[in-house]
Amino acid sequence: RSSKINELENELKGLEFLIHQLRHVNGNDIPSFLAETGYVSKQEIEAAIVKVTQSLRKAKGEQDEIEEKPDPSTTEKYTLIDIPDNMLTPEQLKEKKRQLFLKTTSEGRQRAKQKRFEEELERERRNKEDEQRRLENPELYMEQLRVKYRDLSEKVEQRKRLKTNGNHGNESNNVSGGVGRGERLNAAQKERMRLLTTAAFDRGKGEDTFGIKDEDWQLYKKMSKDNDDEDEGPNEDEAELARVASRLRMAGIGQHAPKCRIDVNYPLMQEIDPTFFPKSEASSSGAEPPRFRPLTKEDFQILIGVERFRCPEILFRPNLIGVEQAGLDEMVGVSIRRLQQSRSEDIEENMTNSILITGGSCLYPGMSERVEAGVRMMRPCGSLIRVLKASDSVLDAWRGAASFASTMHFPRQVFNKKDYYEKGEDWLRQYQLKYAF
Repeated sequence: RSSKINELENELKGLEFLIHQLRHVNGNDIPSFLAETGYVSKQEIEAAIVKVTQSLRKAKGEQDEIEEKPDPSTTEKYTLIDIPDNMLTPEQLKEKKRQLFLKTTSEGRQRAKQKRFEEELERERRNKEDEQRRLENPELYMEQLRVKYRDLSEKVEQRKRLKTNGNHGNESNNVSGGVGRGERLNAAQKERMRLLTTAAFDRGKGEDTFGIKDEDWQLYKKMSKDNDDEDEGPNEDEAELARVASRLRMAGIGQHAPKCRIDVNYPLMQEIDPTFFPKSEASSSGAEPPRFRPLTKEDFQILIGVERFRCPEILFRPNLIGVEQAGLDEMVGVSIRRLQQSRSEDIEENMTNSILITGGSCLYPGMSERVEAGVRMMRPCGSLIRVLKASDSVLDAWRGAASFASTMHFPRQVFNKKDYYEKGEDWLRQYQLKYAF
């Protein structure tokens, strides 16, 4: 916000400096001077200054200074307003009525514009206060906002329900009691009938001064049939409900409201109430549930089901993460089947009787049992299978490699970079290690 205010102030200073320079430019040089600035005329620069000034005042939270500029044509437009009727001709009397109507309408528009501006400032002020309270304590603010939304929704719904039930009640009374129409009319309808009757008898009596007072124009609204069951507009509760609903939608809560309980304009959140309990419990305990409950750490915890078992299962089923490879138990079975080519059952029994697993993944609970179950499915029934786990699963593989590298046979069992470049990768594929059992 502060950066926006600084930007508007700099823009305003630049426009004022441009106007100051334009005053010292000769009349013939003005078009070329304006061409460099990007403006067409001096009036356009002045309009930009007014617009930037209004934006700056709005950013600072100040009210616009409504300058009452005297309209030079006002006296020409309304020349007959201050002249008595006895000094005017019939044509001038008609013109005077028209001028009264135009003047009153213009002033009414100005007052309505000022009222809308003040309401906008008040709305922005309340939104700023809400934002400040949200930043101080977001959880408490959201809970209070939900409670306020629920209370306002109930009030608006009750108000609409009373209107609907009232109209139906009048109709039912008419059928059962047989009362006359005058007794069925409510206060608003009676007042409208009185105004219509009075207006009919007041025609042609003296000077017509209708429209001079602002209250005169309210008669049209009172005499209208549209106002029998509806007010002039949304009341304060409905306006506040719309504002609270807007705050909830800005916070991302409105998307959880697929249904509307009151009206399409005010969707009621269909969410879980942590303070809810059945009515039977409420009647037995007699205690009133709290209006809102602050969120705790349990509200942000996620209960995990089978996901915790899927992590080590990836070693046996890599397809869980989209890797098309064989699992650990399947690779053990492939290695044992390769030994069957030598047709030596002793080697197979020795291999299945001493399966050693090592590495950090062996620290998973039940790892040995899982490997044994996978290998047993590939071996004949009754085969002896024993799976052993290294004493130090993390470092035993490194210790074994270090021990092998320190023996005299190590140079004959390895190949170096020079051999790879001289003999190629085909020799590397055919290279075979010799194991001694």
